[in-house]
Amino acid sequence: MTIDWPCAGGAEPIPSHRGYLRDQKLLASQGYVTVSVSANGVNGQDWNAEDGGAQARSSLVRTHLARWAEWAAKPATAPAAVRKAPKTDLSRALLVGHSRGGEGVNRAAMDSLYPPPAGQDGYRGKVRWHVRGTVLIGPTIFGQNPVPDVPSLTILPGCDGDVSDLQGQVYADGTRGVSRGKALHSSVYMVGANHNYFNSEWTPGQAQAAPPTTTFWPRPRAAGPGVLARGRHPADRRPAAPGRRHLHRRRRPAVRRRGRPCASCSTARAAGPPPPTRAVLTHAVGANRGAGFLPDGSVQVTGGRLCSAIDPDPRAACLDTAAGGSSPHFAYWQTERETGRRAVALRWSAPGSAVKVRPGKPLSVKGAKSLALRVFVPANTTGTRLDVSVTDAAGKRADLGRVRVDGLPGSDRTSSYWAREVRVPLTAATRAGLDLRRIASLELTPRTGSGQAWLMDAWAWSPGTPAVREAPLPRVDIGRLKVKEGDSGVRTYQVPVRVSGKGSGTVRLYVLDPVTGTAEDRLVTVRSGRSTIDVRVKVKGDKRYSWDVSHDVLVKAVRGSVVGSHAGGVTAENDDPMPEITVEPVADKVTEGQPLTWRVSLSAPADVEMVKTLRIVPVPGRPELSTKDVDPQWLLDLTDEVPDGAVPLSRLDYAYLWASVPAGQTGAEVTVPTIRDQVAERTEYVGLRSTDDEGEPHGPLLTGTVLDAS
Repeated sequence: MTIDWPCAGGAEPIPSHRGYLRDQKLLASQGYVTVSVSANGVNGQDWNAEDGGAQARSSLVRTHLARWAEWAAKPATAPAAVRKAPKTDLSRALLVGHSRGGEGVNRAAMDSLYPPPAGQDGYRGKVRWHVRGTVLIGPTIFGQNPVPDVPSLTILPGCDGDVSDLQGQVYADGTRGVSRGKALHSSVYMVGANHNYFNSEWTPGQAQAAPPTTTFWPRPRAAGPGVLARGRHPADRRPAAPGRRHLHRRRRPAVRRRGRPCASCSTARAAGPPPPTRAVLTHAVGANRGAGFLPDGSVQVTGGRLCSAIDPDPRAACLDTAAGGSSPHFAYWQTERETGRRAVALRWSAPGSAVKVRPGKPLSVKGAKSLALRVFVPANTTGTRLDVSVTDAAGKRADLGRVRVDGLPGSDRTSSYWAREVRVPLTAATRAGLDLRRIASLELTPRTGSGQAWLMDAWAWSPGTPAVREAPLPRVDIGRLKVKEGDSGVRTYQVPVRVSGKGSGTVRLYVLDPVTGTAEDRLVTVRSGRSTIDVRVKVKGDKRYSWDVSHDVLVKAVRGSVVGSHAGGVTAENDDPMPEITVEPVADKVTEGQPLTWRVSLSAPADVEMVKTLRIVPVPGRPELSTKDVDPQWLLDLTDEVPDGAVPLSRLDYAYLWASVPAGQTGAEVTVPTIRDQVAERTEYVGLRSTDDEGEPHGPLLTGTVLDAS
């Protein structure tokens, strides 16, 4: 059975419209039942949820699964259409989600294995289904909390103008080393595909929309190499087999063999010709990948740089902001710096400069067929060649082979720094007599003149897909406590953190400073029997108006754990009245060449900046001050352009003035600087009115008068 989550919002269409229907017919002909779920009720409110609606979508998906489980158990109670459909086997459920729906079905798979807190869950019944896998199409993952023991296939559209950082890559990367590592997590990069229709609705001659449109934002005359021209993905190219193969791990070997190349195998192995620009590229973690050289753990790097995926310091960050594009592997989370999320950066100016990666203790690759490396190079580059070698604990060294890695087509608007999976056989290490149970280091030696590369990880690889057994794991959910700030003193509050489930693991907890946004992090051990984590924040009371202050806490799984609600904390709600704001003239009748001036005053100082917006309006029955009567630079700063001719100020697109009163102060001035000319004119006027929260004018009309100087 397939539960499909087609879209994130009412205006966001089902991806690849024709292909979607074609695949549904194909699945139906093979005895599959596909159910689509509408989530517009969630989509209309998800902005107000801490997790973007992931938990609500999960509750809705599981409610549908429960209904089908009831009908499967008691067919006579099912609607006629359900009774006519093939019999459903809820032990083989595949969840498919597009965009935010991808995050929703990921959470549904998690909640099916590790129940969420009852207070945040909309489903109360038993779990009478087994989720065999998820297919995630251009998905979000705001929580960066994939389910490690449920196989997944994530499709990344290279021209995604919506989830443009391709954060769905975390569904693969974020499972690395977290649990048993047997679930296959594949990432499919579709060069040139867009977010909503994967091109079928922006291909002339095939699109049903009028005119054909794309989610990829336009940039005339500078489309970027390979992105909108040669790199655009054909509308009829869609990977469909990998999802089906999750449902048949043993019963249908033919389907499994057809699906594996799209889900797991390498598209770039030994040195060879570059791949076509119109390509579907894949890599994976998990399955029969064993011991790994992982930059996240205890590791030493010589000749290269152990870099951080997210760090404001360019000397520490993996990818420079001037790189001309971004990497899905380094998708931003919610902290300016992350601890432990790393890669190995290589940069060389001449061939032969080896980079050595040495894990904290030797790794066993015995029984493996190859060493699989995930490596990427800058976009639009070709021909990067690297020699791969390993050394055992006794110092014996073997050259395994040479690989070639080419960059993806991309521009500064794409996330094209995406890793290829390349493999080299371990036969040379066996012939050289290395102790494959104690491999101490991995070396990469560039053989091209100069260049850059990044190593995400390297694994002992064997063919096949093992059976997946979900581990019993502790689950962490962070809630949010709302309190009044009070008038004085400092109060300490406990952040509501719930630990449930079984077993023991570690998570990394981040506590953000509410003023600077910087985060302090610490590793925390969580285990069954310990129902919370001690996280406390201090709230200071006062009698001055301010915004609500959020003391935010974030959590991410590190090892042997899962995270449901990844964000929460304590919100100190402002309980002081807003100061009254008045506007009075300072100089509202001037001779041209002098500034019109008004003063915005507060009845009391506030702890935050207070902004008063004044809309420029006509003065009824009076000649209006025009763009030719004011200082051109002031006008340019106000509207970003100086129109030709004399245009009344009230007719400008941005006919607003803003008066900003800094925190702690009680007043500020707003001016309209006029200029003196040699033209005899009538007296001219400008009107100002305060605006409400919707930007509409209200309150009394303030009138400025400008007298002719000639």
